[in-house]
This record gives sequence, structure tokens and C-alpha cells, in this order.
Amino acid sequence: MKGFFFIPYHMTQLTETRIGSPELMASLSQQVGNTPLLAFESLGSDKVKVYGKAEWMQLGNSVKARAAFNIISSALRNGQLQDRVLLDASSGNTAIAYASICARLSIPIEICLPANASAKRKSILHALGAQLHLTSELEGTDGAQREAKNLAEAHPDKYFYADQYNNDANWKAHYYTTALEIWEQTNKKLTHFVAGLGTTGSFVGTAQRLKELNPEIRTIALQPNSPMHFLEGWKHLPTAKVPGIYNDRNVDQLLEINSEDSIAFVKRIAREEGLLISPSSAANLLGAKRIADTLEEGVVVTILPDDISKYDEVLNMI
Repeated sequence: MKGFFFIPYHMTQLTETRIGSPELMASLSQQVGNTPLLAFESLGSDKVKVYGKAEWMQLGNSVKARAAFNIISSALRNGQLQDRVLLDASSGNTAIAYASICARLSIPIEICLPANASAKRKSILHALGAQLHLTSELEGTDGAQREAKNLAEAHPDKYFYADQYNNDANWKAHYYTTALEIWEQTNKKLTHFVAGLGTTGSFVGTAQRLKELNPEIRTIALQPNSPMHFLEGWKHLPTAKVPGIYNDRNVDQLLEINSEDSIAFVKRIAREEGLLISPSSAANLLGAKRIADTLEEGVVVTILPDDISKYDEVLNMI
């Protein structure tokens, strides 16, 4: 069934006096989640299957649609967006998901974004009506978070600070949707789940629910192998500000991924599978392949956060 189901979401709790009618929210929910699971034959074998969730096939064209919709929905239910501007820090994809939803709901939005975010992401955000606060290139999303927090504290009556890095609605979106979709799409035969760490919501929520469904499932987290990396949105946890929603309770294994290897993998997937995916999606697939290569049999699933459409510079490199 198409639609987005999470922490019991009762449309009747939204009234016409709040932004977004129940009908409009129901319509938006149809554009979030239920993404296809793609098989990557070249990365597995007869007894080892590798799959990726094509998360760009939803509103905002990335995995962040799930968290953004749940954060906004929860805020609407709680009255936190009444007469306020939605404010958050982002490397780009969550900002685009927020802006796509806010445009439909007529919610004003401001985003703190590292200045070195791609020109295409900035253009998309401007087109969707988001106001940008560009922050230090050297500080990445950590600097953007500091700026967002400062703005929220300075203007408490103006902003609803969504704070995706510390908002439980982020990981719960994946607990209630992504994990269940993977479970059903693999006919409950999943053996390994692999995902990169950024806000960490995708890994934390999905891994927790999958472990509850089958404690034998192995959950593998990925991070860049250096603080100086170019996997947008990813965090090198030893040197970055660790998101408040992160916990390592369900990390069975932590693998490090090289940025350059991810770019090479973008090219490989294009040539062998006919798909143009982002560096983050390639990094996740690379991690999934490394796990698959150690198995005699199994079903390995990872997240493909977005495709290459926002990465013109990468397309030119391959």
C-alpha cells in the first residue's frame, strides 16, 4: 500500500487553523516512502544477493524525505510551526526535502548551509523559496548547526528549530518505515544491513527495528576514513560533532570508506548496472559489496540516499 506510516499519525489532529489541511498532508504522505529495492547482480553471486533502496524516488529526491516529513508532521501536531519559520542546518538533501514540503504547506523556511555546498543544491533551494544562511566551508555541517542554534536562541519566537541531528522524529521515520519496507521486500530473508552515518537517523532507526524483527541480522555502519572527505552529509565521528540521536548499540561492525574509492564506484555502477548514483549511494554500495565478499550466502541491503542529479561535478569526473 502506498503511503507513509509512522508514529501513529492521526490526520484528524490537524485542524484548518494550523498550516496544512488533513487532505493536503495525506496527499504529501503518498509521495514519501515505499521506494523500490534494486538488485545489483554484479556485486553479489548466486548465493549472495546485494540490494539497494532507491531513495531518490520520493519527494525531494532523496532519503531525507522520510525524516523531513516526520519532523514537520510532528511539529504540526504539536503546534510548534504555528506562526513560525522552520529553521535547520543541512548539507543539502534534508534542506531540499524540507523546502519541497514547506512550499506545499506555505511554511517559511530558513536553512544554515555550508558555503561549499554545490551550486546546484543552492539553486534548487532558492527555487523552492528557502532563505539560506551560508556558513564556514571549513566547519561543514558542524558549523551550520552552531549557526542554526545561535539563530534559534536569539529569536525564539520567530523560529521552530527542527534540529534534525537531535530530533527523535528523524530516526523514528526509519524505524516505522524504512526497516519494515526492507523486511517485507526481502521476504524477511535479510541477513545484513549496511548504511553510512550522517545525521545517523537512517542507520539508527532502521537497525533498531530490524534487530527487533530478527536479532540475527548483522548491522554495519559506514563512515569516511578521514575527516577530510567529500561524502556530502557523512560524518567522520571521531572528529565531528556526534549527533544526539546516534547510539552505537546496534553497530555490529564499523567500516571506513575512502572518498576516492566511492567516486570510482559511481563509474563502475554506471558501467555495470546502468544507474547514475551519488557518491554517498556508491559509498554505501561499496560497503555492501565488502560485506558480501565475506559471505558464502546471504542477503545484503543498503540505502541509496540519492542519485547523481545534484552532482554535476561528479558526473563530469566519470
